[in-house]
Amino acid sequence: MQVEEMEFYNRLLDYQNILYLCHRNADPDAVSSAFALSEAIGGTIGLVDGCNRVASLLIDKLDINVVDHPDPSEYDITLVVDTSTSSQLNDIKLEAYCVIDHHATTALIENAEFFLHRHATSTAEMVFDILKIMGAPVMRRVALGLMAGIVTDTGHFKHATYDTFKTISEIVELSGVEYAEVLEMMASTPQDISMRIAMLKCATRATIERVDNWLVVDSHVNSFGGAASSMFLNIGADVAFIGTSRDNNIRVSGRAKREAVNAGVNLGKIMEDVSSNYEGTGGGHAGAAGIDVVADMNLILEECKEKVRDVLRGRPNPSICTR
Repeated sequence: MQVEEMEFYNRLLDYQNILYLCHRNADPDAVSSAFALSEAIGGTIGLVDGCNRVASLLIDKLDINVVDHPDPSEYDITLVVDTSTSSQLNDIKLEAYCVIDHHATTALIENAEFFLHRHATSTAEMVFDILKIMGAPVMRRVALGLMAGIVTDTGHFKHATYDTFKTISEIVELSGVEYAEVLEMMASTPQDISMRIAMLKCATRATIERVDNWLVVDSHVNSFGGAASSMFLNIGADVAFIGTSRDNNIRVSGRAKREAVNAGVNLGKIMEDVSSNYEGTGGGHAGAAGIDVVADMNLILEECKEKVRDVLRGRPNPSICTR
C-alpha cells in the first residue's frame, strides 16, 4: 500500500527491530538514506553485497555501523532502501518488508507491507522530507551523508531539479554544514587502480556508432560498468551501454546525456522493455538505468542500441555546431 511521508514514519514506529537493507554495491544515496533513518528511528543498516568506493568512504568518515549479509528473518521488518528489483538484493528472501525508493518503476512494491515511492532525483531527498515531518534534528553526520547521496545520485547536479536544490539549501540551513565540506570529503576518495585499469580496457573494446549527429557507444568490462558508462559520456558519447557478466547473469549499465534525454531517450523504460523479453529485471532513470538478465550480452546490447536508434534517428543534436 502506498503511503505518504507521515504515515510511512508512523508505521515504522510500530516495529522495534528494523533492518534498513541497501542494494548490492550500495551507493551513497542508499547508505546515507539508511543511516539517516536509523539515526532518527533506530535500527540496523545492512549491506547485501558490499558498497562502492564513495559509499565506503562515507561509512568510514561518518563512522556508520553496518552489517554485511544480514538475515532479514532476524528483524521485525526490513525497510528496503533505494532498490527497485529483487535482483539488486541478490534475490535475498524477504519476509515482512516495506520500501522507500525514488526510481521510475520498482517491482518490489507489489508484495510490500507498505511503501513510499515517488519521483525524486534521489532517495535521500525523500528521507529528508521524512525527517522534517518528524521534526528530527539534522545533525552534522546525517547532513553530510544526505548531501553526498544527493550529489552523487544527480551526477553532481547534472540531473537536478528545482526540488533537488531546494532540499540541499534546506539541509545546509538546518545543519550548518557547508556544501564545500561535502565536496572535500568526496574528493578524498582514494583512486582504485583496478578501476583505472578497467576503464582503460573498456575504452579499448568500445564500439562507436554514429546515428545522425549522435554518438552511441557500447563496450564490456568485468566490473565498474556504471562508472565506465559515465566515463564515455565525459569523453564524448551521447549514450553509452556497458555490459558486465557475473556467473550466468548479464548486467548492462546505460547512461545518456541530457540532450539525448530531452530528445526522447528514456533508458529506464528501454531497460524495462528489454528485460521483459527475458524474464529479467530492468529500470532506472531516463538518463541512468540498468538491466539484469540471463542472455547473450551482445544481443542485449544490440537491443538496447536499437531502441536508442529508433528515438534519436532524425532528431537534431543541440550540442553539435552545424555551421
